[in-house]
Amino acid sequence: MPSIFSRIISGELPAYKVAEDANHLAFLDITPLVEGHTLVIPKQEIDYIFDMTPQALAALHVFAQRVAKGVRAAVPCQRIGVAVIGLEVPHAHIHLIPMNKVSDMNFANPKIKVPAERMQELATAIAAQVPGGSGLPAPPSAARAATSPTPPADPNDATLAQLQKLTEGLNFISESDAPLEPVSYAAPNGDLANDQLLQVLGEPAGTNVEKVELTQFLSNHTADRGAAGSVALANRFKALQLYLKQELDGVQVYRVGTGPQIHAYALGRDVAGRLAGFKTVLTAT
Repeated sequence: MPSIFSRIISGELPAYKVAEDANHLAFLDITPLVEGHTLVIPKQEIDYIFDMTPQALAALHVFAQRVAKGVRAAVPCQRIGVAVIGLEVPHAHIHLIPMNKVSDMNFANPKIKVPAERMQELATAIAAQVPGGSGLPAPPSAARAATSPTPPADPNDATLAQLQKLTEGLNFISESDAPLEPVSYAAPNGDLANDQLLQVLGEPAGTNVEKVELTQFLSNHTADRGAAGSVALANRFKALQLYLKQELDGVQVYRVGTGPQIHAYALGRDVAGRLAGFKTVLTAT
């Protein structure tokens, strides 16, 4: 009897696919540990991963590496954890798990429930980030974006360089710690509608966007006895907040998405008109 994964490969069962080539397939786990938890499988049905030929095993890991880079680009995290369990489904597979702490990889943790709409958003976002192309048809929104790509950040961008210094080693603390990542985006002038903002940020169209005032967003980290855990770290958050308010125009925090993990962007306009600031991820259950 074909494994459930073979039935996905044949098209008999649906899946949130993120990458595919002639010999491999990657798709979201429907009972994930965290958002973005992805499975990578060979199309050949083989029960035990180490029964694969050396060449097939190497090719599977090379494919998994490409997919992992796409997952990390689409789902903010510190690392992509890799696991092979081999007891759940009699078909060799690799787990790729976005992680901010070791416990994110604990398979004894309760599995989370992710709405179908969010799963599709994640699949689309990851597929768009797989290096060298995913092997999947590009969705219409991705095709439109490809005709007018956002220019990359200027490596000589003084604002971005200063943000890198200010955010280095800082983590936003919710139920998981997530690093603050400095960012700079080319964007049309003026106030952006949510759909324009999502396109600039590379987020899926239609994703929920909520605005939060910067001081409120960082209040638990700038307090001397707050989440940062030390006065020295609280002072660093204060310095970052002061820089954003003094050097950037119209600074605003945008909470993007719904569910247990939300992407947060603190952004304002720099002197060149770019949207600059930092991004991080919030985790709540």
